Amino acid sequence: MHDTSAGPGPSYPAEEARAARSPGRVHALWLALLAGPLSFGIAGPALILDDMALDLGVSVGSATWTVTAFGWGIAVGTPLMAGLLSHRGARVALTACGLLVPAGAVLVVTIPALPSLVLGSALQALGTAGLTATAMSLTDSARRMGLVTASLAVVGSTAPLVGSLVTDLLSWRFALALPVLSVLAVPAVLRRAPLGAISRNRFDPVGAALVTVLVTALVFTPHRPAAAGACSIVAALLLGLHLRVRQDGFVPAVLVRTPQFLLSAGLAFSLAVVNFGLIYAIPEQLARHTGWTPSEIGVAMVWPLLLGGTLSWFVVAASARTDRRLITSVLIAMGIVAPVTAGFSVWSLVLLIAQAVASIAAASGQGVFAVHATSAVPDDHRPTAIGMFNLSYLLGVAFGPAIVSLLAA
Repeated sequence: MHDTSAGPGPSYPAEEARAARSPGRVHALWLALLAGPLSFGIAGPALILDDMALDLGVSVGSATWTVTAFGWGIAVGTPLMAGLLSHRGARVALTACGLLVPAGAVLVVTIPALPSLVLGSALQALGTAGLTATAMSLTDSARRMGLVTASLAVVGSTAPLVGSLVTDLLSWRFALALPVLSVLAVPAVLRRAPLGAISRNRFDPVGAALVTVLVTALVFTPHRPAAAGACSIVAALLLGLHLRVRQDGFVPAVLVRTPQFLLSAGLAFSLAVVNFGLIYAIPEQLARHTGWTPSEIGVAMVWPLLLGGTLSWFVVAASARTDRRLITSVLIAMGIVAPVTAGFSVWSLVLLIAQAVASIAAASGQGVFAVHATSAVPDDHRPTAIGMFNLSYLLGVAFGPAIVSLLAA
């Protein structure tokens, strides 16, 4: 039975079982490299959308579809690739995702047309979502999980500036292809990845299709509230009915019946909405109140995001020895203070501090709540739980910028 009480963070009881199926332990730095570049696709375009729009001859709003496509790809790809990982094993998942990412990068770099850029961004997102889920599933301690989630935050902290620099040196097309760096870790992880599948249940194509429809509708809800919102409700109802028939399917019924899992996923979603909304809102605030150039804003945004990503590793590592209610309360408080402060301030330093607070809360929350969520379900459901937990976090990534754009309209 899994402990759901408040107290020190959980251990990883499946470590010995996974080690028995694995030719060796994957070094945590390889796992960090496997996961981290996903953040280039999320935050990298923040300062280059104007250049993209100008070269393509489209509006900035149209250029933003590349960001939306990446958000859709990671949201849809996370549960789908977690299902592939669970049913076919880490090596098949690594191979498939390791092909999707460079395929998308080739499209982005070689064909400078908006449809190709949207498709290429989606393919990169599908692949990096799977690589990230695989990296998190191969962790076996809070410290290693913290390093993986911190890599996502640290890369995200430098992504706007790196994207701007790559645009200046090469082209914005190469900036959009930066997620391909994750493929560098694939050979090393493949050599030590566990053998065989984790789940022995039959694949559930109906459940997978319903989850895909639901996630797609949710991603587009901020853009098309009426139509996408209605589709989300219908898809959620159909998925709920399907869970009653297929309790061990693509979404195991145990996940939606575990309060600790649902609470952890919901908190991660909320903190992601705040953080990634501010990543797009604060540069606009700085441009309005300081007159800084995009490059200067990119440099100024590095330290709060980098601070958040770096400190998150220590927070997640320490969470194994910290009272669960205390750390949860602190992260929630930070997630509330940050947007309130940013919303009422016009001073650059205060805005950047608000971003730092949001970054620490979101990056730490992703690692802390991932451990809480996965410790609450049976070990054979861990890959699926990680996939669904990451889906919640990444939906926050998609909703945050969309909500900001709606508020600014």
